[in-house]
Order: sequence, then structure tokens, then C-alpha cells
Amino acid sequence: MSEHSNPKKTSLREKLKNTKINRASLITAIMLVVAIAIIISVTVASNRAKKKNELPDGSDSTGPAATEPSVTLPQDKEPADTATSVKPPEDTQASQVENKLPSFILPVNGVLSKKHDSELQVYSSTLKDYRVHLGVDIVTEENAPVYAAADGKISRIWSDDLMGYCLAIEHSGNCYTIYQNLAEELPSGIKEGATVRSGQLIASVGDSAMIEVAQEPHLHFEMTVSDLSVDPLKYFNEKALESLSIDASFGE
Repeated sequence: MSEHSNPKKTSLREKLKNTKINRASLITAIMLVVAIAIIISVTVASNRAKKKNELPDGSDSTGPAATEPSVTLPQDKEPADTATSVKPPEDTQASQVENKLPSFILPVNGVLSKKHDSELQVYSSTLKDYRVHLGVDIVTEENAPVYAAADGKISRIWSDDLMGYCLAIEHSGNCYTIYQNLAEELPSGIKEGATVRSGQLIASVGDSAMIEVAQEPHLHFEMTVSDLSVDPLKYFNEKALESLSIDASFGE
């Protein structure tokens, strides 16, 4: 009897063949399961790492856009014993100097004939009426020297229809001194923008003020502080005021 004619042997061979196929399928399935498990583990681990490195705003701390959080370092406290030695900035010192009024001297030697009064009307012998007087009149000789009352800069030189030839000096403290009823000719170097020192010759007394032409030769002197007319006599020291005396005709 041949090998192929034995049905029992053929059945046994088929069973063995099927068994080998089943084992191969089982091994393949196990390997697939293991591979899937490994992939899942790697994916989970990667997601956890990504979430850990992710910043609150959604950016990745490991990426190029990551920036270090700003840290405010504590400042050293200034020692108490050095607080009094701190000097103000230079611009503050300059501002204090600009806001401080200078010391004033009399702009001319003479006798006080009319005081400053922005409310009480004073009689004008020229116009034959009463009007306010925003300066002081100091009677002196014609062509008497007129001096700068304080350090400053000449801000304006002009001719006024009523007060004649006039000159104004700007001082610190937003203060101006105004000199009126001057002679037309001025000393050399006296011009608008020029810097002058206290006591420097700036002009001479004239008779150019048409509104006060009936008076004796005199200097009409005014002051303003912060754009307000003030009484110049309040800004001279006692020694300067001693050299002035009120003219007997004042107020007549």
C-alpha cells in the first residue's frame, strides 16, 4: 500500500500542519499586541512630557520662543546716615536759582517824588487829571546816569508815545524792571539780548515822557513779578531807601 493511500497518515499530517499554522498566528498576534502596547506607552509618555514643558500661555518652554520669567531683585536700602548728604539734581538747583528774586539797588540817585499805586489815582500835572501810577518817580538831574537795578538780560528797548524812550530788563524769579523817560542815546553795548550786571550803566535820564513832561527831570521806574505790577520800594533794602526822601509836592 502506498503512502498516499493511507487515510490515517494523511489526517495526521493535516492536523500537524494546522497546528503549526495556529502557533504562527498566535505568535504573530502576541507580537502585534506587544507592539501596540509599546506604541501606546511611548505616546502616553511623550504627551506627559509635552504637557509638563508647556507654558501657561500654550507655548513650549523648550522651543525658541521660550523666555525666562522676569525676576525683580530686591533693592538695597539707602543708609539712613547718608540721606542728608544727597544733593538735588542740577536741573532742580538751576530751577531754584531761576525762581529766586535777585537783590536790587537804586537805579538812579535822586529824590522820590511819586510812589507806586495801582488803585489810588494820582494827579498828573501834565494831563491835568488823576490816574493810577504803576511805578515810582525819582527826581534827579537831566542826563543823570541810570544803572541796572540787578543782574539780568535786556529784553526790550522801545519808544512809547506817552512814556518816551524805555528799556526793560528780565531778571530771575520772573521779574522785570522797566526804565522810562530816558534819553534817546544809550551807552555802547546796550541792546536787546545783552546781559547786564547790577550797577552797570544802561542809560541816562531824559525828558522824553510826554505824559510827565511838566515834571522835573526824573526816572520813571516800574517792576513786575509774575506779570503783575508791584511796588519797587518793597524790593529795595533799608540802606537804599534811606537815600530817598518823599518830595513835598507828592500827592498834590
